[in-house]
Amino acid sequence: MNGNGNEPQEELQLIKRAKRGDVKAFSQLYAGIYTELYKFALYTIRHRQDAEDAVSETVMTAWEKMKYLRKDESFRNWMFTILNNQCRKILREQRKASGMADQGKERENLQMEKRLCSEPDYAGQHDVREAFGALGEEERIIVAFSVFGGYQSEEIGKMTGYNPATVRSKKKRALEKMRKIIDPET
Repeated sequence: MNGNGNEPQEELQLIKRAKRGDVKAFSQLYAGIYTELYKFALYTIRHRQDAEDAVSETVMTAWEKMKYLRKDESFRNWMFTILNNQCRKILREQRKASGMADQGKERENLQMEKRLCSEPDYAGQHDVREAFGALGEEERIIVAFSVFGGYQSEEIGKMTGYNPATVRSKKKRALEKMRKIIDPET
């Protein structure tokens, strides 16, 4: 949305209309956060088509369940919670399809991190996206919520089921891991 002083009131009116079945109001709400949803999904899943599928499923689910939204002011959190669940579902399906268990994926990520860190000119050859990709699923979700969604630890905790202190700790470790991958000299 545009950031003017009436924005929260306008958004709340759109939410009320959407809860009553107004498709145009829901479309306006969705249009206002589509880019954030897509970025979150893409950085979490790391595959364009799967990210698009996750966002599409999120929108369909949100539309079907819009009338059950308890707090109108929580619309954005609610959408990201639905998206987070869709992303986790897709990641589980990917692991099943590849025959890789959760622990195997974590070991692979650690091995990739060590390999990338040992490359002499890593910072010159790789970018933040690749460092983000070396994170585990939970780490990517927390960093994505924080960086792309702009959410605080308390909000991320509500969406992921972790307490805020755990979110802060996991985020700090994930960012440190990325920093070491990008610049192993520090």
